[in-house]
Amino acid sequence: MAGQTDMVIEAILSAIDRGEIGPGEAVDEQALIAKHGVSRTPVREALIRLEATGLVQRHARKGALLFKPTLEEFLGIIEVHARLEAQAAGLAARRLTPDLARELEEIVEACEAHAVEFGSSRPAEYYQLNLRFHEVIALASGNPVLIELIKTNARKLMAYYRARYRYPGSVEGSAKEHRAIATLIAEHRREEAEEAMEAHFNYDRGTVMDLLAAVN
Repeated sequence: MAGQTDMVIEAILSAIDRGEIGPGEAVDEQALIAKHGVSRTPVREALIRLEATGLVQRHARKGALLFKPTLEEFLGIIEVHARLEAQAAGLAARRLTPDLARELEEIVEACEAHAVEFGSSRPAEYYQLNLRFHEVIALASGNPVLIELIKTNARKLMAYYRARYRYPGSVEGSAKEHRAIATLIAEHRREEAEEAMEAHFNYDRGTVMDLLAAVN
């Protein structure tokens, strides 16, 4: 049963990562049962575990819905997430391995190339590059607990991060910030890397309201 529950959890998380389930949308229990050939029990267990992380909210009549933040919840989550990402950047500046240094340089170059060629015309493609940039830095932190915390928090706001790259100039600005952060990490400038990463997530209240409106 535990194996089936874990399988269902991974399926739901993958759907969130791909943007197949948006904030406030229902998690289709029947579809999960049919697709994975499991009973209702592991699906319910999976939803209970995801509810404990805050990713899913269960309702008696509506069923399980993907977390949809209010303005204040968004601001609170982004404040915490910025610190988690900053901590990862600081640890990466101390622990970056040669292999991950190469991966980081490759993904930054890919972000820059995308920004030059497409600007904000292909936000979904850039978002995948952005995910990999932050994933490499998290891996470079060498802290599995921190990595999981970052993943969970990111999934709560993933749809809104995607929406951010629809705005003119946003991709170019993001790629420029990625280069600056990567340079600080590669040069082992821990405190500056932390500050730059935290600033990377410094959304003002107006921007947050725009993102909430874009997704809602």
